[in-house]
Amino acid sequence: MKLNDLHAAEGSRKNRKRVGRGPGSGRGKTSGRGTKGQKSISGYSRKLGFEGGQMPLVRRVPKRGFTNIFRREFSEVNIDKLNKIKKQTIKTEDLIQNGIIKKKSQPVKILGRGEIKSPKTIYAHRFSEAAKKKIEKAGGKAILIGSE
Repeated sequence: MKLNDLHAAEGSRKNRKRVGRGPGSGRGKTSGRGTKGQKSISGYSRKLGFEGGQMPLVRRVPKRGFTNIFRREFSEVNIDKLNKIKKQTIKTEDLIQNGIIKKKSQPVKILGRGEIKSPKTIYAHRFSEAAKKKIEKAGGKAILIGSE
């Protein structure tokens, strides 16, 4: 095989579209760009959020309140869900394995809905006051992760 024997595969090379070459070409007059206006010119690029002179949505909608960019999202777990786990010590890995929480990256907060049936040692990043009381009333321990 020699370099002069090489050829492109059939149909892989197409002729470029020659626009603006008269009405007989099928791509004359407006050159496939519709009619008049800003969009018919080369080099046109619409500004982000531009709505043709109408007041843009981002400026029409009222802005209220404050968004804290440092906010921490917690995976919330109620005490009644912890009865599903048979182990005495419950850590975040156990909650993930039993399908109670999904994200390992989020810290866990235990909330006080329901009752706990057996004494358990529970490790979490936060506890509500009600949850802490119910865990200790059942004879268990509420241990904060990160403050051991």
